[in-house]
Amino acid sequence: MRTLIAAFRFLTRLPVPGPDTRVEDIAGAVGWFPLVGGVVGLLTAGAFFLGCRVWSPSLAAVVAISFGLLVTGGFHEDGLTDATDGLGGGWTRERVLEIMKDSRVGAYGSMALWCLLALRWAALVDLGARMALLVLPLVYIWGRWSVSLVLWLLPPIGQGLAKEVHGQATWKPLIHASVLLALANAAAWKLGVPHLGRLALTALVVTLAWVGYLRHRLGGHSGDLLGACTQIVESTLLLAMLAR
Repeated sequence: MRTLIAAFRFLTRLPVPGPDTRVEDIAGAVGWFPLVGGVVGLLTAGAFFLGCRVWSPSLAAVVAISFGLLVTGGFHEDGLTDATDGLGGGWTRERVLEIMKDSRVGAYGSMALWCLLALRWAALVDLGARMALLVLPLVYIWGRWSVSLVLWLLPPIGQGLAKEVHGQATWKPLIHASVLLALANAAAWKLGVPHLGRLALTALVVTLAWVGYLRHRLGGHSGDLLGACTQIVESTLLLAMLAR
């Protein structure tokens, strides 16, 4: 229960009662990340579904995305902007890490964030309210699951929470997260969500491609790079789902 509570406190701004979260709880919390992603996706899709009863789909999508950012505090989106600034503006590993530590958002991060939110908005509008309730939670589950795989395949770089989490992590969070992922896909199949095989293949290929790129470019992962991974996986899954 401590790790479950830690997962929601770490990835969201939702008020969760219980004992204080310790750093050592975060490593085990990785196994619960897919569940948190599913809840965030369901809340965002639910806001879109209700918003479509009041406004046009375009306006409801803006409201839903804004609500989702409030739920998470833009946690992973912030990681994407920092990672994009670092990878786009740094030529050496040391320079990339230095840029990512800077709290200011640069040109690369701004462009990446605009593209990300615009794609999310367009995907919600194209999915429609009812399909978004089924697809968005699954997409967010895949995105948060990717963190457990990257943590298992790559060593940490630099200093920070990601290094401490990696030092205490074992294969168990990956197995735990994968079981939750399998259950979510089984439920999605039962509910008639299309293209599940396409989604699974896309998520695996994109995650492994990100791992390969980080291994070649930097030699490991950091918190910002893990956050960026979730956003890249989720965006490509939305593109795969809506591909003709």
